[in-house]
Amino acid sequence: MSGVALDLVGAQVLRPGAGLVADRLSFAHGVICDAPVGRAVDLSGFVVLPGMIDAHGDGFERHLAPRRGAMTELETGLQAVDAELASNGITTAVLAQFMSWEGGLRGAEFAARVFRALQAARPGLLTDMVPQLRFETHLLDDYDGLPGRLRDWGISYVVFNDHLPHARLAEGRKPPRLTGQALKAGRNPEAHFALMRGLHARTAEVPGALDALTGRLAAEGVRMGSHDDRCADTRAAWRARGVRVSEFPETRAAAQAAREGGDMVVMGAPNVVRGGSHNGNVPAAEMVAAGLCDALASDYHYPSMRRAVRRLAETGGPDLARGWALVSEGPAAVLGLADRGRLAAGLRADLVVMEPQTGRIGMTVCGGRVSYLAGEVAGRMLG
Repeated sequence: MSGVALDLVGAQVLRPGAGLVADRLSFAHGVICDAPVGRAVDLSGFVVLPGMIDAHGDGFERHLAPRRGAMTELETGLQAVDAELASNGITTAVLAQFMSWEGGLRGAEFAARVFRALQAARPGLLTDMVPQLRFETHLLDDYDGLPGRLRDWGISYVVFNDHLPHARLAEGRKPPRLTGQALKAGRNPEAHFALMRGLHARTAEVPGALDALTGRLAAEGVRMGSHDDRCADTRAAWRARGVRVSEFPETRAAAQAAREGGDMVVMGAPNVVRGGSHNGNVPAAEMVAAGLCDALASDYHYPSMRRAVRRLAETGGPDLARGWALVSEGPAAVLGLADRGRLAAGLRADLVVMEPQTGRIGMTVCGGRVSYLAGEVAGRMLG
């Protein structure tokens, strides 16, 4: 791994087990070093923190498909995603791409394009982008071919969703926004409604099919999560299948069940910044306070990760030093990434230089390579 060799001096450095301490942080050849490595840069007045790890985000969609039909250069879009992630202090980012009955930007064909574009673009990207497939549970006809698709796309992380409006479909009623959803997918609204009804009619087949599919994926070492768990029984069923990550549980009972079962819990950073869920689910800050959250993810807004940590500190939650684990060490554990998430010798040189008063990012370093540099920190680096 290549990169610059620097000694960052004069700053407060977040060290494992010690919190923020006045220290030197050195890195060379892409890893953090114990001994000085050469050129010193004075970062007095700043804090040096582990690079943020985003365990789930779909904010990349607006770069890949800014308008309907404007999706011809996905690799260029990924370069824009790279820049946005870096400017927000994110050094590892899970790109959560749908494979859904909804079609269009959430259909299997577009998913294939995204994942192939990521495979092609990754050597030139600075941020470590990790592909995640969000798979709709009622796509029963796609179960047999899914493991092969994952191998082809280079994916080792799958999250299961069920976004069918079952209550309305059971009543034979059309869901809200059906026409708009169908048109986005390039379908006739009646055909779209018929597709949804057909999928709903096979609901009884899903649990058994999931048992078989998750067994196959577990045997291939695929990490698995569930999305929007509503109750303890749902979480227990997923755990029995080897699905050990609970993304955005909707109730405290579901999060508590995950914690008691040894599962990992991911909540949304925008939920914290907003002060609660936009659709009435359990507040993420409440889950943090109860010790029921391992990681805060960007969900759909990359700046929310650092803003969430600051808001928690401002509202009586964990201070910056403790709260930062929710966007670094915690998500590293969720993703099984033992080589990052902390500033310790021998680990990847993934770090952020931040202005503590404002939360503004001055520099992001990913694998020892500078991915973002601005403001006063840029002046000191280049002076």
